[in-house]
Amino acid sequence: MEFGFTTAAYVVAAVLFILSLGGLSGQESAKRAVWYGITGMALAVVATLIGPGSGLWLASLVLVALGGAIGYQLATKVQMTQMPELVAAMHSLVGLAAVFVGYVAHIEMGRVMAMDETQRAALEGFAALLAHKQPVEVSILRVELFLGIFIGAITFTGSVIAYGKLAGKVSSAAVKLPGGHMLNIAAAAVSVICLIWYFNTGGLFPLFLMTLAALFIGYHLIMGIGGADMPVVVSMLNSYSGWAAAAIGFSLGNDLLIVVGALVGSSGAILSYIMCKAMNRSFVSVILGGFGGPAGEQMAVEGEQIAIDADGVASALEEADSIIIIPGYGMAVAQAQQNVAELTKRLRAKGKVVRFAIHPVAGRLPGHMNVLLAEAKVPYDIVLEMDEINDDFPTTDVAIVIGSNDIVNPAAQDDPNSPIAGMPVLECWKAKQVFVSKRGQGTGYSGIENPLFFKDNTRMFYGDAKKSLDELLTKIS
Repeated sequence: MEFGFTTAAYVVAAVLFILSLGGLSGQESAKRAVWYGITGMALAVVATLIGPGSGLWLASLVLVALGGAIGYQLATKVQMTQMPELVAAMHSLVGLAAVFVGYVAHIEMGRVMAMDETQRAALEGFAALLAHKQPVEVSILRVELFLGIFIGAITFTGSVIAYGKLAGKVSSAAVKLPGGHMLNIAAAAVSVICLIWYFNTGGLFPLFLMTLAALFIGYHLIMGIGGADMPVVVSMLNSYSGWAAAAIGFSLGNDLLIVVGALVGSSGAILSYIMCKAMNRSFVSVILGGFGGPAGEQMAVEGEQIAIDADGVASALEEADSIIIIPGYGMAVAQAQQNVAELTKRLRAKGKVVRFAIHPVAGRLPGHMNVLLAEAKVPYDIVLEMDEINDDFPTTDVAIVIGSNDIVNPAAQDDPNSPIAGMPVLECWKAKQVFVSKRGQGTGYSGIENPLFFKDNTRMFYGDAKKSLDELLTKIS
């Protein structure tokens, strides 16, 4: 009866997770999709707590309540600008959980294998599952367990470093230890040797040695990836956490963990591929080094940045018929999305055509700008992807760039030695006028100079984006 209920609950939860994942592909259905996910997770937790092998009720309830309280605090206090690092931090917890569960499974396997038949007959839950395994199944379990810990350890330290880079606590530059990729290869080779060792002996030491190697790989791999590639890194770590969960699901014989892990792992891998394609980069080159050094000397940027005030921007907008707004991470930092939405509302009320151009890697999280604009209630139908709107810039009167750098950098097309050479970008410089809202004359998160800021049709609207737009809104009624 217990197995039947748990299996049925897991099937329903898996369906809800699939519906949730599918619904998140569209802004209109995203809210409903989130509720599918919440319901599925609640059902999965309840089914696990009352299913086979249940026990330690007080500890379980206390931990669930504690986790729920922490989650609530994070959800209510973390700003949208902090979502990328929050996601990275959550991935680290998934990886760490996979490592802990793997070690507990190893210890439990040793305990059960040391029992006689009479003792095994009284076991329940995971221990009972282990007791009925044949020697070949135990060997397979060791491989599953090993892989779960390996992927989990890489995910843990990789996510911690990603969090540090996104939060500004670790340098966003690509940093490698002397020896570079050879160190990663050596650590991977040690892990393979440990797999063979553990497969044949089942000892704790090869498992521990592999964990140290995997922790190093995660650390060194992400440290070697530059800031401009961080959206792909977040997506990639999401995929890793899914595969770690799936591997541990196989170890525990938990069908729901396998399904959910496979969903998260495959969707994260697909998203990473899509983003790499949008950046004209190979996934392997990103995870093995990020934006590497240029092949030669980069083109010198000539000219000067010309500033403009709110009166000048307002005058140009009053005369414009078509306007494209390009949001970036600077908009998120300034929390200016509400001001942008109000500006859009006022301009559209005057009969002007206002649209948004979204680059696949805008911000520091996949879909970051879409979420911010949806939060500000910008109409979905005027928020367009790069491929849908890039050809419209030549016929656009005004392009407004708010806190973006790399995704509007013409050096990607003009300078073969640029670190972002070949990356598809929003060609906003082809508009009649370009206004760039920017705090100052810095090079941005990736440290790459942008020739757009020096073009004849570009004017720099300096200052905090929110304050600048506040002033601009007073000029446009």
